[in-house]
Amino acid sequence: MWQRLLSLYLGRLIRVGSLSLTFPDGSSQRFGPEGPQSPAVSVAIHDSATLRALALNPHLALGEAYMDQTLTIENDDLHGLLELAMRNIAAGHDSWLSRAQERFRDLTRGISQRNHARRSKRNVAHHYDLSAELYDLFLDTDRQYSCAYFRTPQDTLDQAQTQKKAHIARKLLLKPGMSVLDIGCGWGGMALTLAQEHGANVLGVTLSEEQLKIARARAQAAGLQDRVRFELMDYRAVQGQFDRIVSVGMFEHVGAPNFQTYFNTVNRLLAADGVALIHTIGRFTPPGSTNPWITKYIFPGGYIPALSETAAAIERSGLITTDVEIWRLHYAETLHHWYTRFMAQRDAAAALYDERFVRLWKFYLAASEQTFRFAGQNVFQIQLARDVKTVPQTRDYLLGARTPDHLLVSSTR
Repeated sequence: MWQRLLSLYLGRLIRVGSLSLTFPDGSSQRFGPEGPQSPAVSVAIHDSATLRALALNPHLALGEAYMDQTLTIENDDLHGLLELAMRNIAAGHDSWLSRAQERFRDLTRGISQRNHARRSKRNVAHHYDLSAELYDLFLDTDRQYSCAYFRTPQDTLDQAQTQKKAHIARKLLLKPGMSVLDIGCGWGGMALTLAQEHGANVLGVTLSEEQLKIARARAQAAGLQDRVRFELMDYRAVQGQFDRIVSVGMFEHVGAPNFQTYFNTVNRLLAADGVALIHTIGRFTPPGSTNPWITKYIFPGGYIPALSETAAAIERSGLITTDVEIWRLHYAETLHHWYTRFMAQRDAAAALYDERFVRLWKFYLAASEQTFRFAGQNVFQIQLARDVKTVPQTRDYLLGARTPDHLLVSSTR
């Protein structure tokens, strides 16, 4: 029965490219048209339990089966299999059962993403309190764990991450001595850059104890402890006002039920003439829910927002949206670099954890890359202010050009 159900599902799903599947009993079947421009992948399922799981919940079971090696791919073409799946899912070929499961996740996301302070800390610890040595294997030298900014295809990962930080700093319109709040400061790279290169005084907050230890040690080593302070603190607990607020790769952990609280908090903490820059993964599609494998194994409580629901929360907060920039394939390129670097150090990752963990992270990095290439994910950079006159009227300042004084403030006529 499960073999028949899975065959029906794949027969509906695979319309672009082809999949050759060998079942546990040794029989095989091919799905989808063959063509020179279409991905063709061969897969084997090794037990009936995996067959059942894939028939009932493929969006969760595929990653689990790959981790457990109860599903194997010819030549370990993981990227090819994920591209094949995501191209067809994005084209609307998924089954009614998968769509019903997704609809159920959409309706219940208010429960799964109710990220109060204690749950948020637990969710962060699940991913960010892994061994620091793991992240050393694939991140750039500044430990930037968010989308890089590739000006050319030849840019190295370190160049692209440096360009990302510089781009954000320009949008913040920093002046020496300004106070900056970094919400979700990670290992401290952005905060240290803003202090060292722009003369800012920065408070960075994180819920990761491992990140906090490293960030504080980096500030001490750089001699910046008088201008950069890191605290283990939920963003909702921060007090005071700041000239600038920056948040890079943290909004994805807020959860849809907390969007309004998040932007209300930004509004409360931002000075009257302040500027905020929110950098987050986003989706081109309407609001939805999180893939169940990602929720279970990678980012519990996480959610990729749609621009529509984000903008609605911003509007209700009283903040003014002064600029929105969409980065399309920059994160796909970032993830490609991370995957390549991780695989070059796979033995070291296995020594830190085990082979199943290596396959889990392979699947996570490869699936994330293919999602940005084929399944409608992107990055939003949203610049915010409380006063419409705070930010220049043109984008010339982002190119390094001097903005004429008469354009710095809107006309009062």
